[in-house]
Amino acid sequence: MRFSTWKHTMVGGVAAAGIAVGACVGASATAAAAPSETPLNVTAQVSSQAVENLGLNARQAKGIQHHLQVRGYRPGAVDGYLGTDSWKAMQRSLREYHEYTGAIDGIVGPNTIKALQRMLKEYYGYTGAIDGIAGDGTRAAWARCGSAWADHYGY
Repeated sequence: MRFSTWKHTMVGGVAAAGIAVGACVGASATAAAAPSETPLNVTAQVSSQAVENLGLNARQAKGIQHHLQVRGYRPGAVDGYLGTDSWKAMQRSLREYHEYTGAIDGIVGPNTIKALQRMLKEYYGYTGAIDGIAGDGTRAAWARCGSAWADHYGY
């Protein structure tokens, strides 16, 4: 057999094998992707790992978490990472004192930011609009809040 004929035969065979394997993999991937009888709540799994410190360092975030813990809002671990449990605690606090009306879901959306801005305007020198956007002014006031609580609790 000449080399070029042998090469075409091998390439053709490998291509056919690849197509066959790809079809099997595609079938198993389709089967694996098919909906199960028990639907999974993927959003809850992803958001529970999300961290949004809004510019705070770990020390400032620990101060906020500790304050929420002392006040009975259950922020989870005081670890310097404002995850879903910390934001749910903050939303509970904001609902009680700063007109938060959204879901207690731990998602830092516009409604959470608006209530946070109301709190920051009242206590931490925020002078911007209550617009639900965590811009520079919101983040600076949030940092003052985190620093105050961190200093108070010795972080």
